[in-house]
Amino acid sequence: MDGVILTPSDFVALLNQTLEIAYPLVIIEGELSNFRVSKNRWLYFDLQDEASSVKFFGTVFSLPGPLEDGMVVQVVGAPRLHPRFGFSVNVQSVMPRGEGSIKKAADLLRAKLEKEGLFALERKRPLPAIPQAIGLITAANSAAYKDFTKIMDERWGGIEVYLADVYVQGAQAPQQIVNAIEYLNRQPGLADLLVLTRGGGSAEDLAAFNDERVVRAVAASRIPTLVAIGHEVDLSLAELAADVRASTPTNAAQLAVPSRSEASTELKAVSSVLHNALERGVETESRKVGEGREYLTSQVFSLFDSLKTELSGTRKLIHIFDPRAALKRGYAIISKGGRHISSARDLKKGERLGIQLADGTIGATVTGRE
Repeated sequence: MDGVILTPSDFVALLNQTLEIAYPLVIIEGELSNFRVSKNRWLYFDLQDEASSVKFFGTVFSLPGPLEDGMVVQVVGAPRLHPRFGFSVNVQSVMPRGEGSIKKAADLLRAKLEKEGLFALERKRPLPAIPQAIGLITAANSAAYKDFTKIMDERWGGIEVYLADVYVQGAQAPQQIVNAIEYLNRQPGLADLLVLTRGGGSAEDLAAFNDERVVRAVAASRIPTLVAIGHEVDLSLAELAADVRASTPTNAAQLAVPSRSEASTELKAVSSVLHNALERGVETESRKVGEGREYLTSQVFSLFDSLKTELSGTRKLIHIFDPRAALKRGYAIISKGGRHISSARDLKKGERLGIQLADGTIGATVTGRE
């Protein structure tokens, strides 16, 4: 048989060139088997159906979260022939498919992240009361984007919105969402609230929001996060990791910004309460001042009456002890040489005395003592 003779290396190179041109990427869906991780980095598994099995190789960074044999997954990868290990598909992304597999993958990841404390209530932060700028992560042509921005503008206009236009479903969605979260977090002061949202959909449509990369990016955001994913009854793991969860894009806008009319009503109510409190305070203080003035006045008059009574008593005492009063009653004050005499023993015969009476003073001479 005539033909080109190739070395094994030439054959591997030729086949890989052919695969790169004909099948640069393939999407294969099947049942997971022989799933294992080596050295916490390298990923090995097979996908199989009733008749065939295909080997896959990659890194753990392509995983949406923990997986188990028997789950149905869809893998995007590049088929290659390795020089030593044979044919395999190099994994770019893995997504669970089918409601049962998606739920199982989400349950496994939830248990893992709950153990790490990623959903703990004490990690939750309050949203800014009135955000100055919002980083909005969603599809630009989606109803979610229109609903959110419409309600936000109706409630409180003038808020800057930085849109990160991303896929919200499919194999590319998780990494695009992660990139958007990380980009907005790297821009100082660009946004003070991150909103991640999309409308409702099937479990497969919403699988990106149960992807471990997305959940960890939401939890790691230094900017407070608000996540609203459709109308599903079951919460996505991204919502559990967020600071606040909303049920719909419309509800997200309602939680993100206050209502201007409601705020105005509340301000008027507060103003009325403060005005009434001020009036009551003024009335109370005025009453206290009046009561204090009456008390002080009564104390002053009471003190005045007391002093008046004391003064009257003092006057009486002064009058009683006034020598002039005694003189008027017939007493006299005898002095010798300007010194008052109170005893006859102090006098000698012939000494001159002064005798002060009520109406004047007379002189006298001591003639003797009796």
